[in-house]
Amino acid sequence: MRHLAIALMAAACAFGAETVLTFDPQKTSIHWTLGTVLHTVHGTFQLKSGTIHFDPSSGQASGSLVVNAASGESGNESRDKKMHQSILESGRFAEVVFTPDKVIGAVATEGKSTIQVYGNFVLHGSAHEFTMPVEVEMKGGQAITSTHFSVPFIKWGLKNPSTFMLRVNDSVDVEIQATARLN
Repeated sequence: MRHLAIALMAAACAFGAETVLTFDPQKTSIHWTLGTVLHTVHGTFQLKSGTIHFDPSSGQASGSLVVNAASGESGNESRDKKMHQSILESGRFAEVVFTPDKVIGAVATEGKSTIQVYGNFVLHGSAHEFTMPVEVEMKGGQAITSTHFSVPFIKWGLKNPSTFMLRVNDSVDVEIQATARLN
């Protein structure tokens, strides 16, 4: 999500003065994939809110993309209960937040561009420096963004959900598509 916000900020750069991008939670999809030795688990999260301010002349960015941690689901009630209670602890850490601070690359006023967005990814109450590649398509006053990245959740201090019989990868793959309007 944070990647998408940054991509939108970059799109704003193409328009000159500071630009504000407002993400539409209804037009945002966040999918995750976690590999295990037996199968691959797929799931989703929901964007709660997202507003990004971007200065195209300096590349500086601010704002945030906020994901509702409790919205995570994989389609398996017992697995989701474990994910929320003992891995994400979504009762204590209700949000996953990306705060961009810098965008590298130019965004065309119309058409597709690729940028890099730098910022902080807050997961489970801890901030981690993070860089993501973002593809942006400017179309009719909107920024349509997509990104794909891996989150090393075990390295970042979250509990390893592996059991004696079931081993999981130490990172989760995330894919986001989002649409933002230029304000």
